[in-house]
Amino acid sequence: MQSVRLNFALETGAFALPEAGQLAVFRPRAGDDLSALPKDRVQVISGFKPDVDHFAKAGFAVATVAAPAAAALVCLPRAKAEARALLAAAVAAVPAGATVIVDGQKTDGVDAIYKDLRARVAVTEAVAKAHGKIFAFPAASLPEEWVAVPAVVEGFTTAPGVFSADGVDRGSALLAAALPAKLPSRVVDLGAGWGYLSHHILQRDGVKELHLVEAEAAALDCARLNVTDPRAQFHWADATLWQVPHLAGAVVCNPPFHTGREADPMLGVAFLRAAARMLAPDGTLWLVANRHLPYDLPLRALFREIEEVGGDTAFRVIRAAYPDRRKGA
Repeated sequence: MQSVRLNFALETGAFALPEAGQLAVFRPRAGDDLSALPKDRVQVISGFKPDVDHFAKAGFAVATVAAPAAAALVCLPRAKAEARALLAAAVAAVPAGATVIVDGQKTDGVDAIYKDLRARVAVTEAVAKAHGKIFAFPAASLPEEWVAVPAVVEGFTTAPGVFSADGVDRGSALLAAALPAKLPSRVVDLGAGWGYLSHHILQRDGVKELHLVEAEAAALDCARLNVTDPRAQFHWADATLWQVPHLAGAVVCNPPFHTGREADPMLGVAFLRAAARMLAPDGTLWLVANRHLPYDLPLRALFREIEEVGGDTAFRVIRAAYPDRRKGA
């Protein structure tokens, strides 16, 4: 969210906030400036643990589900299905006719959402600034199909906005196929998503304890439905900071490399470092990554033994073993 847009819209009277009552702010990202809003009345609504932790540390009330509010602000995400679901949730959280503000970058589809809403409700004139737009509309019924509901894809439950919501990710499928027939007793699925890799890990011999670590609450909720084996333990956490209670024999990982729309390979590198920290001295990381990502140097700095064990023209599957404590793992 660009604070310059919100400030300008409020200062020019493009729309107004209610004088009393809670303000539900849906899906702001860490670093978004909410200073134009009365902090003591704001509740940040997000299921992404790093963002939740950021705003909680800044002194905001945070929740994964909105309490009744007097008005709402939706910070549009990139995924259209998730954006629509957030708008439906915002409308459900406020009284009929209450102000719902929508803010988003052009690259995240704000123009398409504005057009969608304008065909259904009375929207204000959009304020265009900083490569995005902000506008408001009075809360009114939106199409039923916009409400977030779980979907079943290839036998797995997914939800709008989670990674690979429309089907099994190609890289994850390659990694699952490359896993050995036997794995150590304690395994971590780092960035577990809705549980596809965990499902396959639990089919291997030797596994007695599997930790699913996932930052997105909606994805982890799906994983709980997809992985019902009692050996599974679920952790809503920032995977780059979480530490297994006891060192693991294996970590399985298809790390993200985007922060919003922008590519951020260092996010994937942070996953590699986290994996190395949580592995036993003889532990192994099983990793899938796009071939263009610059992971070779970090892997060599973190592990003593590295080999490519699978993949295709776009992805490579890597086995990295024996984390090297002398190099900072």
